[in-house]
Amino acid sequence: MDIRSLLMGMGFALMWSSAFTTSRMVVIDAAPLHALAMRFLLAGIVGCAIAFALGQRPRLDRAQWRATITFGICQNVIYLGCNFVAMQWIEASLAAVLASAMPLVVALAGWVFFGQRLRPLGIAGLVAGFAGVLVIMGSRLSGGIGIEGVMLCLVGVTALAFAALTVRGASGGGNLLMVVGLQMLVGAAVLTVLALLFEPFRFNPTPRFFAAFIYTVLVPGLVATWIWFLLVGRIGAVRAATFHFLNPFFGVLIASALLGERIGMWDIVGVVIAAVGILAVQMSKARNSGA
Repeated sequence: MDIRSLLMGMGFALMWSSAFTTSRMVVIDAAPLHALAMRFLLAGIVGCAIAFALGQRPRLDRAQWRATITFGICQNVIYLGCNFVAMQWIEASLAAVLASAMPLVVALAGWVFFGQRLRPLGIAGLVAGFAGVLVIMGSRLSGGIGIEGVMLCLVGVTALAFAALTVRGASGGGNLLMVVGLQMLVGAAVLTVLALLFEPFRFNPTPRFFAAFIYTVLVPGLVATWIWFLLVGRIGAVRAATFHFLNPFFGVLIASALLGERIGMWDIVGVVIAAVGILAVQMSKARNSGA
């Protein structure tokens, strides 16, 4: 792996992890589904406009449209929708750790349901990874966090894992940024309907809200997604996913630095165990793929 790919991967992990802290800031001052719908509407418009200016057009075949819509629903509506709602009840650091379990869920489901081979290193990584997550959850649950928030995060990460396992070919054949923008617009459309039907409107226009919202729209929402697709195209999905092992570290540290969330001894132990497990699973998958 060259230095450019390494920097891209670390940058993606940092931006992706920071989204949980800024999302927590957003939902303190606004209704989560309304805020998320607006985030994707703005990010989608900006992404598609830039793509159009670069000469990209939404010319996708049927399989690419299906993949784009599926990712838009699974990632932007279910995964992020569940996380935004959940962060009304749980801390950003816990949400980040739970979301980081996505590679573990993908590996477990691929092994159990899709017959994908998993080496002993991968099996050990699964055990360690889930054990680390359970250590953190046990520590936080004993402190009185809302179980409903934890359950929503688990539903979200399962939806994202489903998309990763079942959808291929969403790169758009050179229309990468256009595909990213279209996924955002799919999420915005569905979330708008859900917000209007099920969520009371709430908005407190504080400077914190606007700073966090703009950052979330542009950096984790648009730039991180674009970098992820570039990284996958550069080194492949298996190697790119290895950088997920950094997410528990970054997620907990950023939440502590910006929100003052407490980091206990068991949090540190759990994060280290989970990160090692995620890395072991991804290394096992890389060997299986011959990467």
